[in-house]
Amino acid sequence: MAESGNVSERGEEADRADAARHTAGADHPADADQTADVADQATVRALLQRGWAQLAATSASARLDAELVLAHALRQPRSYLQAHDDDRVDEETIARYRSLLARCAEGEPLAYLTGEREFWSLPLAVTPEVLIPRPETELAVERCLALRDAAPADVADLGTGSGAIALALALERRQWRIVATDRAAGALQVARANAQRLGVQNVEFLEGDWFAPLSGRRFDLIVSNPPYVAAGDPALGALRYEPAMALSPGASGMEALRRIVLEAPAYLLPGGWLVLEHGAGQAEELGRSLVGAGYARVRCHPDLAGRDRVTEAQWP
Repeated sequence: MAESGNVSERGEEADRADAARHTAGADHPADADQTADVADQATVRALLQRGWAQLAATSASARLDAELVLAHALRQPRSYLQAHDDDRVDEETIARYRSLLARCAEGEPLAYLTGEREFWSLPLAVTPEVLIPRPETELAVERCLALRDAAPADVADLGTGSGAIALALALERRQWRIVATDRAAGALQVARANAQRLGVQNVEFLEGDWFAPLSGRRFDLIVSNPPYVAAGDPALGALRYEPAMALSPGASGMEALRRIVLEAPAYLLPGGWLVLEHGAGQAEELGRSLVGAGYARVRCHPDLAGRDRVTEAQWP
């Protein structure tokens, strides 16, 4: 009530201020429109539309990619975007978003830009030190789980990279004792960090090439997703950002697979299983190698796209 005596005076001041604003707007209508346009371009919605357009020529999932990049730039979950599509974004975040979009448009994998890839519903940190986990590799995890029950077992994951297979198995089979090897110290650093992040305690990480760190040890199951792309395969061009040694073992693409097939029997317990991921056109040759080396119950399983992807075999 104390302010009631000033209502008229405050109203007159407000009227004069409104008149001044309208006059300014009338004198500079283009400036006002320009300001509004700039503000509109800084909203979440506008930034996403710009991202979709920028990535459309290079990505089959431009809309999703732009959303993931913007969410990462905002340091928010993707669900935040829809709920805040009219929010304005600060200049620093816009600059970060544009930089990430440019790298994405050049072909740099989204997982390296965001530093994360989901595998077996697990959020895994990834860096250029490791191969980006693929959905088809989950088939190797499925086959391992199908071949062994939850009873204690000794398991080896060769060439673990980010730790994807080993960590998925460790969380599904808490009583398994898993050893994960990799010759790249940088990859093991990523894998150990993922294990710590996920609270996994039943995986031991060892540095070394394939079986080198496993001298004197025997396992119920050995699994590996080794490099299997032939050195001259044109597909390597699209994979140029990922570590070459995790992609191609040599001219034929079969070099690592053959080596594992030949060396694994010295590390498998009687009745133990070998589970290998491989290329779609390598199943027949790999099967012959396994049979020729003395393995039994050799079986190949297709991935969700119907391509031969994982072969398993039992050491008698």
